[in-house]
Amino acid sequence: MSTRTLLTALAITTAALVSSGTANAQESDTPKCDPGEFCLWSAPDYTGPTKHFDLETANPGECTPLPAGLIAHSFVNRLTRDASVYQGETCSTEAEFTTYPGRGTYVPNAPFVVRAIQVWEN
Repeated sequence: MSTRTLLTALAITTAALVSSGTANAQESDTPKCDPGEFCLWSAPDYTGPTKHFDLETANPGECTPLPAGLIAHSFVNRLTRDASVYQGETCSTEAEFTTYPGRGTYVPNAPFVVRAIQVWEN
């Protein structure tokens, strides 16, 4: 085998390995949150214990506090509706709150500790 053929084969193999590793890294970096769910994680970057809500477990227009002992530092809104996250457990607007659009909003590091959510009517 000539040096040129060997270098070409090595370059092709290296490119295949690099592109394969990149695809796997991108897939594993995507947080697990199915369409139609609002997902929260207790730590930044979608790590730690998680809680998944959907329209059956978070009624539109109602304040939904997180389960006792769980606070969120990262979240994903894959609902078809907008949702607000609240610093206070009662969805009080006296503390921090922000609304995020549905259909794929990813927040790896929340601007404040999240203790409740509210899903909005369409």
